[in-house]
Amino acid sequence: MVTTRNTRADVVAAAGRLFAQRGYHGTSMRDLGKELGLLGSSLYSHVDSKQDLLVEVVREGARLFEASAEKALAVEGTSPDRLRALISGHVDVVLDNLDVARTFLNEARMLDPDQRRRVISARDHYESAFRSVLASGIAEGTFRAGLDPKTASIFILSIINAIERWYRPDGPIDRKALVEQLVEFVGSALE
Repeated sequence: MVTTRNTRADVVAAAGRLFAQRGYHGTSMRDLGKELGLLGSSLYSHVDSKQDLLVEVVREGARLFEASAEKALAVEGTSPDRLRALISGHVDVVLDNLDVARTFLNEARMLDPDQRRRVISARDHYESAFRSVLASGIAEGTFRAGLDPKTASIFILSIINAIERWYRPDGPIDRKALVEQLVEFVGSALE
């Protein structure tokens, strides 16, 4: 008989899956233990609490989005080129890390107040990449004058955050076409 030993990374990944599927409050340590083939009490050799697991999953989401923004901001070219890179990178983070992204987008509000403040700060920093690109585009004349970068960034992020709820890789639109349609739609609103 071969037994597999769960690592902390296995526990965190399983927690991310369950939080994404059932929500934070809909997931118990017993559920997580069952998912991993462990007794609930055995989980505590890997983590201190369910909240700790949520913190790790949400931090990973923040890290992925931040890395994506840094890469997009380094793109040479115009503000529309960087906005395209921001949108494409966001789509990649969501679709390549669906459980983590869903948990970050939907369950971060369940964090304790101190951790939630840190996540809000990371989210604000991420959103600032969009605001910066939009402000640069307005200054360059590539985006509509009078556009409010803060409001526009919230609109854009609301649109691209929603793909985790409806997009299916085996559906009628592939990822490349999805990004193209998103960029075209957003771009038309910015002209």
